[in-house]
Amino acid sequence: MKKGKKAGEKKKAVKMIIIGVILVLLLVGFYFYVSHKMNVSVKKGEDKISKVQQLLLYNLDTKYPPSPKEVVKHYSEITKCFYNETYTEEELMALAEQIQKLYDEELKANKTEQEYLRDLKSDIAAMKKNDYVISTYSTSASTDVEYFTKDGYDWATLYCSYGIRQGTAWLNSEEKFLLRKDAEGHWKIYGWTLVEE
Repeated sequence: MKKGKKAGEKKKAVKMIIIGVILVLLLVGFYFYVSHKMNVSVKKGEDKISKVQQLLLYNLDTKYPPSPKEVVKHYSEITKCFYNETYTEEELMALAEQIQKLYDEELKANKTEQEYLRDLKSDIAAMKKNDYVISTYSTSASTDVEYFTKDGYDWATLYCSYGIRQGTAWLNSEEKFLLRKDAEGHWKIYGWTLVEE
């Protein structure tokens, strides 16, 4: 009688262990299913965000580029968007506001906001009409950035080369940027000039 009881208890214990293992496997399988599904939805979400939206999500108020080179790179990314991407009128206005955060106060004072937007739209229309696309850009190496002090301000100069495609033709344009450090320690674009060949 005791042997039968022990055999029944063993069968019960084995069943419980098998059920426990099955439950663990189900939980592990469910975990991998959910995590895979989340990864896929995150990837799909990343695919849907445009370059324009990526730049608009970048908060210059809390994460300003730390060096003159990084400022010019951010400026160039926004410039590429102006001429290469499609966007709404609201996104254009937001990009224009974003790029002006990189400008020195004296540079911004040269035009009203309306004049700036009018000229920007005119430049974009001319580039698109002539089928120009900014394909690449490259800034001076960090070691080639020239720093100096003048009139109580810290200044920096560097170059940026742009590879511009027009249909199948390629053009190169090089610009020299002048940046000035503001009271908060941020490098701001004071101006730029086209480098003559």
